Order: sequence, then C-alpha cells, then structure tokens
Amino acid sequence: MNFGNEYLKVVLDRFKSVKDLGDKTINQLSEDDIHWHLNEASNSVAVIANHLGGNMVSRWSDFLVSDGEKSYRNRDQEFEDDTSSKQEMIAVWEKGWNTLFATLNSLEDQDLLKSVYIRGESHTVLEAIERQMAHYAYHIGQIVYIGKQIKGENWESLSIPKGKSKEYLQQKLKKPRS
Repeated sequence: MNFGNEYLKVVLDRFKSVKDLGDKTINQLSEDDIHWHLNEASNSVAVIANHLGGNMVSRWSDFLVSDGEKSYRNRDQEFEDDTSSKQEMIAVWEKGWNTLFATLNSLEDQDLLKSVYIRGESHTVLEAIERQMAHYAYHIGQIVYIGKQIKGENWESLSIPKGKSKEYLQQKLKKPRS
C-alpha cells in the first residue's frame, strides 16, 4: 500500500463527508433561513457558504503553481450578505467544492511534500490540505449549528439522534465487519 495515495483517498472521503453535512443542512433551509443571523457580529449560512466558495476557488485553482490567495479574490466581500437566492448561494458553494475535488483528484503521492504558498507563506501540500480541512470543518459546523437553531423541533438529525445511541450501535454491530 502506498501511504500517499491512501492519504489522498482518505482525505477526499473526509472532505466529501464534511460537504455532505453542509448539503444536508442547506437542503433543510428556506430562502429566508439562509439569511438569518443572530446579530451583526454573526454570519448567515449564505455568508458562510459564499466565503467557503470563494476560499475554495482561490486556494485550489492552480494549486501547485500559484499562491492560494489569488489577486482576483475579494475576501471582505464574501462576508456581505448580498446573495439574491438560495440557488445562487448553492452555485457558489458547488463551484468551490468542484474546484477542491478536481484538484484533490489530480494530486499524486509525490505531490504531498511539494511546497505551495498561501498568502506568501510556504506549506507542504499535506499541510495545506490539513489547513483547509480544519477551516472547512469549522465553518460547516457553524452552518449545521445555525440550521439546528432555525429548524428547532423540525430539524432532521444528520447523525445519531439524541437518545438513540444504543439502537444505532446495535444496528452497526449486526452488520458484518468489512
């Protein structure tokens, strides 16, 4: 087994899993819900999704050959809630994830120790991947938390529902080990 290729496979699956949490939350939210924010210091789901999309396109476009902070990116604008519709928000979201997945799928074992730059700071590809995984998981957690607050009793759990841990474990243990 080649460690680098196995790592790339695992991290691709982890990014897909994190995206899935965001997708399942966004699917539960209405046009109005995506713009809800607690106060002026907090972000809406639309703002977070827009920020993630902008970050992903910037970081993962020309990943091995240019700085991850592209000159065309306007990070500050990503934090303005000017998204006109849920459909527009999802388009920005999907463009970002598609850019990330295309780049990850193009990487090979020997790329992991190459240097890439983010805002002029050198990182190995491995470090850059881990940096972005932490960043995206942080923001997806915010999206899920906001979704749960908005939906309240109507929230459809994305994991093991409260009070169902024993049932879940029993179902898992009944399945043959892979």
